[in-house]
Amino acid sequence: MTTPPPASPIDADLTFDRIRRHLSAKLALAGSFAGNGAVEASADGCRVRLSDGRSVLDFGSYAVTLLGHRHPAVVAAVRRQLDTMPTSTRSLGNPVAAEAAARLADYFGNTLPKVHFGLNGADAVEVAVKLARLASGRDRVVAVRGGFHGKSLGALALTHHPLYRTGLRGCSVDVVHVAPDDPGAVRAEVASADVAALVFEPVQGENGARCLPPDVLRQWCADAARHGTFVIADEIQCGLRRCGERSVALAEGLPVDAVLVGKPLGGGVVPLSAVVCSEELYAPLDADPFLHSATFGGHPLSCGALPAALTAIEELAPRGAELARLLGRILDDLHHRYPRLIRAVGGRGLLRGIDLDTPRTAGLVVMELAAAGLLVSPCLSRPTTVRLLPPLTSTETDLAEAAHILDSAMAAAARNVTSGPRRTAPPPPAAT
Repeated sequence: MTTPPPASPIDADLTFDRIRRHLSAKLALAGSFAGNGAVEASADGCRVRLSDGRSVLDFGSYAVTLLGHRHPAVVAAVRRQLDTMPTSTRSLGNPVAAEAAARLADYFGNTLPKVHFGLNGADAVEVAVKLARLASGRDRVVAVRGGFHGKSLGALALTHHPLYRTGLRGCSVDVVHVAPDDPGAVRAEVASADVAALVFEPVQGENGARCLPPDVLRQWCADAARHGTFVIADEIQCGLRRCGERSVALAEGLPVDAVLVGKPLGGGVVPLSAVVCSEELYAPLDADPFLHSATFGGHPLSCGALPAALTAIEELAPRGAELARLLGRILDDLHHRYPRLIRAVGGRGLLRGIDLDTPRTAGLVVMELAAAGLLVSPCLSRPTTVRLLPPLTSTETDLAEAAHILDSAMAAAARNVTSGPRRTAPPPPAAT
């Protein structure tokens, strides 16, 4: 990847004024702190150029930029589709969506042959749960404490943290949340034979990059299958090689009925998500293809990006494995150097979390990182944790630079904690 080209002049003050007036004053405050008064102007690879001319490393973007910004193969694919047919009639058959579905089913070994496309993770969760309830004739859903599945009303019921439901009397899905380390939790819930689906993230990204125990997941899947409950692996953040495997659940040999993918599925260029599932789970849509539809579902621009994105991800997978090993060593060394600040480092592959002693320390670290040129993703569900999400396109030089910035930020946070607060962190941006 090349250094981003010089950005056209952008009035940061005008941008923040518009954000305050038309979007959110708190978003303006958070963005101003993160950019030290500048706004994002252009991007390429794992670098973002700001309106004041600075170039920063992007190890955040909430896991969307697995291929970095503006991956050339994905950009070229989207441009070709833009010049051909950028939208769909929704009446005629669309070959772009058909090819994307075939490629995605093949990508997962055709063990899950059916595909439904959405635009974001919540879309995929909503459809998967809707299908499970219709196909099973049951209503209840089992989810996991600490899980995050989106903020639309149906998906929000599955999301565990009460923060996201402030002011809402209830959600439309009957959900129970089980402990992530209890092998018998699902058995107890499905015994009444009224549970439509078990939904889990193999790696809980918003919960501080927490890996669920494979042995517990294996027991849960077996118990669910025994009682006719569909098993849905939400890999919108951890799948597609982010955590090393195409699908974490399938690589662990878990007998799932669906894998949900999104975030980098559109190559970091266009929005795209998908439910990849069994014929049994998909049966209601087979019987009535208009049972669930969306105007921009299977949008040609997004689906046109998918083949190029999957090809690029696979080409970079060996590099990702090496980057993950290097990142693990960097974080272990950091933990060793700052044992009083860092309680633990967790995660898998290129989805890693640094768990700090207090939310205040985490806020200070995020601010110090941004000021020094490293963007990361906070965790609203676990405010003590800072997430690192480097792209597959990162280099060893990029990781070395990130390691230096991380070390400096930890040192600054340690001094600040010792001497007392000097400035107050703004609220972090909303998790996605």
